[in-house]
Amino acid sequence: MKITLPGSKETLNVGKILCIGRNYAKHAAEMKSDVPDQPMVFLKPSTAIIRSGGVVVLPQQSQDVHHEVELVAVIGEGGRNIPRDEALHHVAAYAVGLDMTARDIQSVAKANRHPWSVAKGFDTFAPLGPLTPADQIGDPQDLSISVEVSGETRQSGETKDMIFPVAELIHYTSTIFTLEPGDLIYTGTPDGVGPVEDGDVIEARLTGCSPLLVRVARQAD
Repeated sequence: MKITLPGSKETLNVGKILCIGRNYAKHAAEMKSDVPDQPMVFLKPSTAIIRSGGVVVLPQQSQDVHHEVELVAVIGEGGRNIPRDEALHHVAAYAVGLDMTARDIQSVAKANRHPWSVAKGFDTFAPLGPLTPADQIGDPQDLSISVEVSGETRQSGETKDMIFPVAELIHYTSTIFTLEPGDLIYTGTPDGVGPVEDGDVIEARLTGCSPLLVRVARQAD
């Protein structure tokens, strides 16, 4: 998957998709989970990405796929052990995204203390909206984020409520993985997650960014 940075002809290959779990206290509560004392990181493959106008495919293996709306930070300048006070300078762009989750598969994995990779990693499970240059966004912790499913508002939150802000996530993940241009950080979701069905239309919004619009379809037999 390639993405083009806004305002330039530079094209980046998406490498790692780093996703953060339980980064809003109310979402942790609705999932009956503890608030973590350090960022909870999991990965999605780049093949999970679709862009605005695409289709989220509900896989045959799951009967309970949920939406999770998220602020996404696009890494423009890579690095390792990035200091917190320099972290936001490594962001080239922001976008609104969706972390689609096969909740039934995830629940079984959790019960057996297994990884979440299958529940999170199906093709089309990482919709990514249009990119907005970071310098047009300003403070990523002062944004509103929301999602509607077929006209019904499901999630509405504020990025100021993140447990770990974007700068901390960049610092923390860079102490584990070398961040590279084109890496994406999905920064967690506010409360209100819920199921989607065949035929639904999902519209996700983030202050300062163009909306993400995708439709939902059940995988053919």
